[in-house]
Amino acid sequence: MTDQHIQALEAAGHDIGIPLKRDLAEILLGVAADVAAQKPTGRPLVLGVSGAQGSGKSTISELLKTALGTAHGLAAVALSIDDFYLPKAERERLAATVHPLCRTRGVPGTHDPALARRTIDSLLTAGPEAKTPLPQFSKLEDDRVPESLWPAFTGRPDVVILEGWCVGARYRDPQSWSGPINALEAEKDPEGIWWRWSNSQLKAGYLELWDMFDLLLFIRVPDFQTVVESRLAQEETLAARNPELAKGRMSREEIITFTAHYERYTQQLREDLPPVADIVLDRERGYTYRRLK
Repeated sequence: MTDQHIQALEAAGHDIGIPLKRDLAEILLGVAADVAAQKPTGRPLVLGVSGAQGSGKSTISELLKTALGTAHGLAAVALSIDDFYLPKAERERLAATVHPLCRTRGVPGTHDPALARRTIDSLLTAGPEAKTPLPQFSKLEDDRVPESLWPAFTGRPDVVILEGWCVGARYRDPQSWSGPINALEAEKDPEGIWWRWSNSQLKAGYLELWDMFDLLLFIRVPDFQTVVESRLAQEETLAARNPELAKGRMSREEIITFTAHYERYTQQLREDLPPVADIVLDRERGYTYRRLK
């Protein structure tokens, strides 16, 4: 680790509008070194990055790309599970046939894990000139971007990163349901029908996707209130940068309702992943990080 590598990370943080603290830069360079050391011979390494909304997972994934390149000469591509959401029409069909809460993107069952696996498989086996289309999802339109507009990655990367809030989610015994945990569930899913369906979807493709990981990094937040506050801060930042996004900006009450869709899984991940993840970072309040393992 050198000052040159830290400066490269600081510059990358500046480019994406994130003031990067030196302690986080040092942590990420350490993580990059561990990833580089674990890379299999002859094929790319697949890294899963999991963390609640607002935990910093997207930023950390982007900065890891820089650290892997500048410090180890490894080319990385970062994918977001958000870009594998089902199209709006498919979620509307699920809302009509399974449960109305399926309309809201986010929980397992509202993604296309088979598309994610095919995309990663394509990257793992790509030739030097091969172009792998990378799916894109528009949160502004709440729909998948037309395939003709997807960007493409040329060649075979050394590292494939898949980040997302529910990455690594574990299947739970359906009998573990013990009642609603928030107002949304109490009003919309008092019998746990939506959760049981979503939980069942983990076995229908997500677990196979997680099995592709060589390493799993988990970012733990202090509590669910931190998720709500972080999501509110994200709304304010995006609105300040993009007037178009400001038009659809959610109020605090809307954010509380929206994040309630994720609360049960966020708590489950916080319990399940620290013991099994290869790398664990604690995100404390004020976006201060420390590495636990």
